[in-house]
Amino acid sequence: MNSPAAHRVISFAHLEDLREARSIIEQEGQALLDLAARLNDDFGRAVELLVDCTGHVVVTGMGKAGLIGQKIAATMSSTGTRAQYLHPSEAVHGDLGRLHANDVLLALSNSGETEEICRLLPLIERMGVPIIAATSTSESTLGSRANVTLQLGRLREAGPHGLAPTTSTTAMLALGDALALVVGRRKGLTPEKFALFHPAGQLGEQLKTIRDVMRRGNELRIAAASVSIREAFVGLGKPGRRTGAVMLVDEEGRLSGLFTDSDLARLLEQRREQQLDRPISEVMTRNPLTISPAAFLRDAVILLSQMKVSELPVVDDEGRPLGLIDITDVIGLVPSESAA
Repeated sequence: MNSPAAHRVISFAHLEDLREARSIIEQEGQALLDLAARLNDDFGRAVELLVDCTGHVVVTGMGKAGLIGQKIAATMSSTGTRAQYLHPSEAVHGDLGRLHANDVLLALSNSGETEEICRLLPLIERMGVPIIAATSTSESTLGSRANVTLQLGRLREAGPHGLAPTTSTTAMLALGDALALVVGRRKGLTPEKFALFHPAGQLGEQLKTIRDVMRRGNELRIAAASVSIREAFVGLGKPGRRTGAVMLVDEEGRLSGLFTDSDLARLLEQRREQQLDRPISEVMTRNPLTISPAAFLRDAVILLSQMKVSELPVVDDEGRPLGLIDITDVIGLVPSESAA
């Protein structure tokens, strides 16, 4: 479905603004496509340096490039590569002590002639720290003195005057993302490891395991599939937080079906009260969807939203129920249209 904004009438006064905005984004987008095509074996050499680094990846850049450098360092840290940002001006006032011979320096400068960066180069070379340069050309001061140079190309900054760092910083950011993610893959980054670095916020919630959040113990309602509906509900009343489903098991304790409060309401609406004293197995949902306790909460969210169910039994490798995920436990993580 198209968003309401797609159908809004654009006022004549805004047409020029819209045209200019689209031109800027298209220019930056084209610069990224050109950068992708320009990558060569130098990128692979840079990846090898970062993968083999036993210390920290130290990212440096001045001005807007420095802000991009901070983001690159943060992305590397979050994907399993120890990284930190070094301000080039502060470096010559003592912060150069952060660097050690087992580190790798990633230096960002579009021109490759940034004064604060260039005056660091002989000092860093003296320390024996390898340098990866992200700059326009290998012919610049930075590009010619780096161990590996990743050439951004001669980019024209966006906008009518081409003054503010825009296209160049966009290219640096994309290149940094590429380095961080490729190096992360090479180092064996997994969703489990990623979750260790993101325990907070909605992302942290989604990366929790089912075992961390499932209802368990006294919060569950489990009954033999042979009992009647009335026996199951009367005998399984629970104080406090109550699940909306009864998990039915066979003689060996394996999950054989599911019966929910909604199923009970449906029977009453259909005036089938006589069914209440019949075996619950006659009306239970056989072979319900289940999930492993080792799965991520986001996997449960996907199942609940896509399959339009409200309860998800958690079972072990033998199919025995261990817990339950209820839609009310994850409602904040379910897409709004699915929740509705």
